[in-house]
Amino acid sequence: MHFQNSSTPRRRFLRTCGGATAVLALKELEIVAHLPSVSAAEASLKQDAVQFHDDIEPLVRLLEDTPRSKVVETFAQKIRSGTTYREVLTALLLAGVRNVQPRPSVGFKFHAVLVVNSAHLASLASSDQDRWLPIFWALDYFKSSQQRDVEEGNWTMAPVDESSVPPPHRARKAFQQAMDRWDVDAADAAVAGLVRSAGANDVFELMAHYGCRDFRSIGHKAIFVANGFRTLNCIGWRYAEPVLRSLTYALLNHHGEPNPSQSDLAADSACRVTESIMGEFDQSWNGGSVDATAALDHLGRLRDASPEEAVRETAAMIQSGIHPQSISDALFLSAGEMLMQQPGIIALHSSTTTNAMQYAYRTAKNRKTRLRLLLQNAAFIPHFRQSMQSRGKVAETRIDEFRNAAAGDDPASVQTIFESVSRNRGEASREALNYLNAGGQAEDMIHAARQLVFLKGNDSHDYKFSSAVLEDFYALSPEFRNSYLAASTFLLPGSGDRDNGLVDRIRGALA
Repeated sequence: MHFQNSSTPRRRFLRTCGGATAVLALKELEIVAHLPSVSAAEASLKQDAVQFHDDIEPLVRLLEDTPRSKVVETFAQKIRSGTTYREVLTALLLAGVRNVQPRPSVGFKFHAVLVVNSAHLASLASSDQDRWLPIFWALDYFKSSQQRDVEEGNWTMAPVDESSVPPPHRARKAFQQAMDRWDVDAADAAVAGLVRSAGANDVFELMAHYGCRDFRSIGHKAIFVANGFRTLNCIGWRYAEPVLRSLTYALLNHHGEPNPSQSDLAADSACRVTESIMGEFDQSWNGGSVDATAALDHLGRLRDASPEEAVRETAAMIQSGIHPQSISDALFLSAGEMLMQQPGIIALHSSTTTNAMQYAYRTAKNRKTRLRLLLQNAAFIPHFRQSMQSRGKVAETRIDEFRNAAAGDDPASVQTIFESVSRNRGEASREALNYLNAGGQAEDMIHAARQLVFLKGNDSHDYKFSSAVLEDFYALSPEFRNSYLAASTFLLPGSGDRDNGLVDRIRGALA
């Protein structure tokens, strides 16, 4: 990947953006690419820190040692001198897992790792003029997280204890036993042996299993599983060991609690129900009929169910002949409804967690793993609803009623919708629904939302949320897509929001 020549006329750039979104294609997104080359600075590394392959270690160390105030300019020069997109993405992920501890919760400063795939997805879906912007944003964000980790004790991933790594024929069993016992040291050694001996798909199945078993860290465990593997799919399995050591450490987080394998804890209750009913399903469980009415009925049941009840209700629906797609529709709609009821951090994570678990569901090959993910995703929805209750008022808004709202006579434009987002999100959601129901192009709205994230996004959640919901628009059945996308305006950026200033900084670095 390389920078586009800045001599392309502005009118051609506006034409490539197309239609209603052209008004959002600001000149700040046009990148000038004329810089002298610069070599990577060699830096010392702690002797007790894990080291990476020789081809990427210098770039990771450059990112680690460059001050935040200079990281954009430094990496602009590296890219101009030949460093590739994939190399920068790899350095981002590896620097994060080596320098940022996924404890005491798999969130907070660790979003520097979790957001890498979200930035990558935003980059892939962008036009050439915008494609580097999410990656530069992630570079800057890593530096802020790295500093926070330093302030909290300066944790660094140590080399694996090679004497404890099990041989290939015992690695899988050793990993499962350690994870089931919640044994951090044994699991760290076992996952190294597992990565060295098993294929990526086999390892993903195991990680997906453990990523969905508990709601601790409000879904971030499942998010790390999905985002970690999706990024590895781009950069290569040869970099998997340190990433999956970090993931394993994150999955075993139970901060402030006794060992879950020796205790009967509420956080594990739904999973116990899931495991107890798995044997009731035969190999044909994922057949059945797609039924929009059944999806809406399940949405209604999930509003009042406990996590354990949600598992049983979902299992009963599948056993009655309802296709899993209708279950997924209900889960997506539940997450979208929460955005409308209480736009904030809990509702946001209901969307990003459902995105991660549904990705894992669609990706896993083993039918038991897929069923487990579907049932546990259903269990997580009531957990999120319960968490919202402690955060203040929860509106009575229902997305199925919103979906049936009458269309206006004169649908708003994409420009008007995102102007409304900054003033009145409820109004913006109604305008978006009318626009989409009247035949407006969802792709224009999605493209505009991404550009505004580049210009306005100032937090990892801006990228995590937008990448998740804009992707999931296509995962729903067609009759539910418009209301889901319209509901997302409750947390998407608006055109009147304050710019993040990073685009100007990138332009200055590349001028």
